[in-house]
Amino acid sequence: MARFEHTVTVAALDRHWFEEAAGHVVDLFDASRERGGAILLPDGRPIHGLRLLKGRHLESGARYGEIPGTDRDGAPEATVLREWRPSRTVELESLVAEEGMSMRVGVRVREPRTPRELEVSLDGHNPEGGSLYRFSGRAKVDLRAWWAALDQPLSAPPAARAPVVGRAVHRLGKARLTVTPRPAEDGSWRVSVVLTVRGRWLLRPVAGVALAFARRPVERGFREAVDSSVEGWAEMLAEVVPLRGEALRAEITDALTEPPEPVEEPVPLPKAL
Repeated sequence: MARFEHTVTVAALDRHWFEEAAGHVVDLFDASRERGGAILLPDGRPIHGLRLLKGRHLESGARYGEIPGTDRDGAPEATVLREWRPSRTVELESLVAEEGMSMRVGVRVREPRTPRELEVSLDGHNPEGGSLYRFSGRAKVDLRAWWAALDQPLSAPPAARAPVVGRAVHRLGKARLTVTPRPAEDGSWRVSVVLTVRGRWLLRPVAGVALAFARRPVERGFREAVDSSVEGWAEMLAEVVPLRGEALRAEITDALTEPPEPVEEPVPLPKAL
């Protein structure tokens, strides 16, 4: 077994803003209606790119997809609504095809108006490959435990149980990832990420030898992945508009109904003669 750990400092996200934004998103979808396949928000504007393909809107089994012409690489081929009970549970399942891989992604949110728990599942395989091209993963985010860990005094020890736990399984090995936050003196978060990897069955000795030789590059890749996530988190927070109430609801409505700004392609420089 190999164990890797990396602790980083990230900007804090305001809990009350997060829960208010989540509540607005759920309420907007709950008040939406379907017309001709388009999903209309309460003000009558359609959600950009989203269309009902089969079933009844917001009922179990409803199947949604993107309007032709709005597809993006790695975007879901279809999303099936498994459960819609905004006061208790919302559950979705998406089918995604990317680079020869077919993946089934499940998302379950408990008490979505003020999210209490998030569960994510992932099962993937290459239709043309064998068992080496199959994998699965599960992750659970206990948001109440996350906020509780950040409400502790600075001198308090880390939470005994990590609020975020993820597991991945492949024929050759297993991996477990935990994420534990702590408050920092300046109001930011200190987040510890721990990854453990081990081989499976008769492959454990082989995996142990391989990890012994590859430990440094694996650890370097792990740290770079965590640092990259921190950069992505910072970029996301930089785009968050600190609005509240109806202003925040209006901002979310605009984000759901307006197409994203196109990314400008760099202009090629003229070749030297």
